[in-house]
Amino acid sequence: MGERPRLRLGDLSVGFVQPLSEALRQLGHDPAELLQRYGLDAQRLAQPGARLSIARYMHLGHAAIHASGDLALGLRMGRCSHLANAGLAGITAAQAPTVRDAARTLTRFEPLYASNYRGRCSFEEDAEGGWLRFYSISPYNDYNRFVVDSLLSGWLNQLSSVAGERLLAERLQVEFEAPAYADAYLPLCSHAVQFAAAGNQLRLSHAMLSRDNPQHCPSTWHQLLQLCEAELEQRTRVRTLRERITHLLGPQLSGGREPDLEHVAQQLQLPSWTLRRLLAEEGTGFRELLNDTRRDLAETYIRDTALSFGEIAYLLGFASAEAFQRAFKRWTGGTPGAFRRQRRQLS
Repeated sequence: MGERPRLRLGDLSVGFVQPLSEALRQLGHDPAELLQRYGLDAQRLAQPGARLSIARYMHLGHAAIHASGDLALGLRMGRCSHLANAGLAGITAAQAPTVRDAARTLTRFEPLYASNYRGRCSFEEDAEGGWLRFYSISPYNDYNRFVVDSLLSGWLNQLSSVAGERLLAERLQVEFEAPAYADAYLPLCSHAVQFAAAGNQLRLSHAMLSRDNPQHCPSTWHQLLQLCEAELEQRTRVRTLRERITHLLGPQLSGGREPDLEHVAQQLQLPSWTLRRLLAEEGTGFRELLNDTRRDLAETYIRDTALSFGEIAYLLGFASAEAFQRAFKRWTGGTPGAFRRQRRQLS
């Protein structure tokens, strides 16, 4: 079957480096040296379609927080965020007829500017309003809290530009415990922010979602939508069955749970027996694919993050760190600790 390609945790457009740079400048820091350290020179940042790995982005953000001394840098990044940072999807959202359509556009076409193995953002409406939701990237640490901050703050800033006025969230919920900079969230929401919540999300009222976009041009809007749909189809069309299943397994693994074939078949809109047959035709089975995915993710988490082995075990659906370490030794012949030390020596 050949060697499997290296699995990545995800990536995002280099356009998201721009708000980070602007936030540093506002605090009196020149971002050039930091960006150069991470291989983000002017040529790289101007490259069409260029992406930055999630792991590298997290390390960049952590380094920027350390350099600036501002623990709330992610919230400031959100205030510096513009729809153009999200590329074609963002430019399309900027032409949406209403705030509601802009929110739908940003979530539907998220794969065009960002992807993460942990899940996808969503927009869900009810009779009184709607929730913009960011998937869980727990466990939280100094490397990833800013990602949640910058996204929630950024959504509000971007949608405010569509409405032509400042929007406040009716409710704002964050998965992690209240940080030392909790007061910095106050300008984002009309009510108290809820920390240690079940998810990362913000709520906008029906009236806010219905705000018209004064810059909307119908012909341009529909032309941009066609371009987004065509690019989205191109991105998803090239996936093999194995790649599609691997993509589905990641969000289902964490918390000691183990995905089953029936649930994956349902997501693929296939009978379970058909999925078994198709996998057999590709020379593999569901259990083998699940183990391959766990192994690839384990190596990626160990190599690219500072997560503890207990945290990695949780993310991969193991009942304990010991169970994970036994599985890793069975896969590779070595321990997770030895693998991490070896990779650090090579980097």
